[in-house]
Amino acid sequence: MRASLLQIDVRPDEQVAARRSRVAALVREQAGADLVVLPELWPVGAFAYQDFATHAEPLDGPTAQAMGEAARAARVWLHAGSIVERTAPEGSDAEDGPLYNTSLLFAPDGELHRVYRKIHRFGFDQGEATMMAAGDKIVTAHLAGPGTTIGLATCYDLRFPEQFRLLVDAGAELLVIPAGWPERRRAHWSLLARARAVESQAYVLACGTAGTHAGVEQAGHSVVVDPWGEVLAEAGPGEETLTVEFDPARVAKTRAEFPALRDRVLGLPRP
Repeated sequence: MRASLLQIDVRPDEQVAARRSRVAALVREQAGADLVVLPELWPVGAFAYQDFATHAEPLDGPTAQAMGEAARAARVWLHAGSIVERTAPEGSDAEDGPLYNTSLLFAPDGELHRVYRKIHRFGFDQGEATMMAAGDKIVTAHLAGPGTTIGLATCYDLRFPEQFRLLVDAGAELLVIPAGWPERRRAHWSLLARARAVESQAYVLACGTAGTHAGVEQAGHSVVVDPWGEVLAEAGPGEETLTVEFDPARVAKTRAEFPALRDRVLGLPRP
């Protein structure tokens, strides 16, 4: 399986529409990959709270349309990072409902295949935590072709191992985590990505943003980790395309050779 993580620089001097077009072109260049992954909230910036409402869009909005077309052109599975999703209130066609931090997964035919709304909102009673509603669903998707099941999580979710246990119980073999992680906590980013891989006995593909936006320097250092916690590839701090090839079958082999998941107790479900 070949995966490409696009570590996007969310530059404050670049308009959202221009960045959308630029990123769509980068996705098109990944023809030959099985899976392409983008970071969290790359259209607007994960810390640009003041711009969330302005650039919120529905699931069929301009970012979804551009990413679906790019996935179809490249014939790839595309995890398009996340957008600020504006929803309609129940029973209404108006788009003035809650905002969500929403990940979009597109199939190689360009169709929207899965939607994941971020469960754990960051901000400690500020920013995202107060401006966005929380998702409540564990989301996985089977990727035909590569023949593996991915589990979806976003940024701050990485700190909550129980979510990843539920993803594993739902069949996840590869955990995809777009993020807008700050540089000042980069050590946690690297540590937690490896921890989630080891405890889940799964691949982790963690894709972050680069540069500085809303005054917050981003960690970059997108990373691919194997089921034993070994780093297969890691980006630097700037904008970069990180491409790696790996064998999804190694997940089942690892779990069979070292069946730690089978030995769980404390009332947790066993595979």
